[in-house]
Amino acid sequence: MRSLIIIIALIAFCGQNPLWAQSTDEGRIRMLMASQIKAWNQGNLDGFMETYWKSDSLIFIGKKGPTYGWKATLENYKKGYPDKAAMGTLSFNLLEFKKLAGDVYFVVGKWMLARTAGDLSGHFTLVLRKINGDWKIIADHSS
Repeated sequence: MRSLIIIIALIAFCGQNPLWAQSTDEGRIRMLMASQIKAWNQGNLDGFMETYWKSDSLIFIGKKGPTYGWKATLENYKKGYPDKAAMGTLSFNLLEFKKLAGDVYFVVGKWMLARTAGDLSGHFTLVLRKINGDWKIIADHSS
């Protein structure tokens, strides 16, 4: 009986503890980033873009400045990475997660592309928002 009470108390604590919720959200965001890597490394830019907010309000900031909108961002990726050789193999080093609000995270990381044409790397900052229960990238600054 005592074990049952301890289990119930732990479940109640974890369900109402903001740190538990934060780690769950962080875990889901990590899974989102892993799905990006998987899609990219399969040469699937459309799948890679599924992690972004499908909205004209999405903003992507790269070396050429800001791009607005999901479709325009996808088109830029397709121009910059026209084939699997150009895409190479992507990996991330996720450096920092900051919860800004109940449904908003700020993520800082490093991206690396291993390619036969020469490796590339840089850093990124993302703003993610939980939209209809799913985390989506709403702003991306990659350099």
